[in-house]
Amino acid sequence: MGKKMAMLIFSVMLVFALSACSDLSADKGTNMDHSSMNHTSSGEVPQGLKTAQKPAYKPGSEVILKADHMKGMNGAKATVKGAYETTAYVVNYTPSNGGKKVKNHKWVIKEEIKDAQNKELSPGAKVTLDADHMKGMKGAEAEIVSSEKTVVYMVDYTPASGGKEVKNHKWVTEDEVSAK
Repeated sequence: MGKKMAMLIFSVMLVFALSACSDLSADKGTNMDHSSMNHTSSGEVPQGLKTAQKPAYKPGSEVILKADHMKGMNGAKATVKGAYETTAYVVNYTPSNGGKKVKNHKWVIKEEIKDAQNKELSPGAKVTLDADHMKGMKGAEAEIVSSEKTVVYMVDYTPASGGKEVKNHKWVTEDEVSAK
């Protein structure tokens, strides 16, 4: 009886964890599963990341998110915590801790890619990730899908679909933010 109960509890917890933030239909054809994403972070930024001199939205600005990386993000009210000039990459990677390949993950910035600080990486380039947005991301081998020189924002937001506030979310690009 104890093993059956443990299996039932494990199954329920697994279903809950996988459904909590993996609205794949919102990813417009991408294969992103954010069930293991660290929604809230410490707010620490990678070494060498430069603060944007003239961002469209300064820290403290109230904005609306137009990103659809995760369920509840699109249309969410947010507060800009930081604005940084960098290159943002869409990547495919296989988690370093095993698991299914993640396709079209948005965003990993140049400063979160090992040995990439002084290089612009082209689609197809093979890299090692230093980012830890998701379990198994740090140290994972990845392939660059696309890149965008832009201002990226760290934001606090409450999902438009309801739920707990996300603090210091990394990253949304300038075109994924609009004035409130």
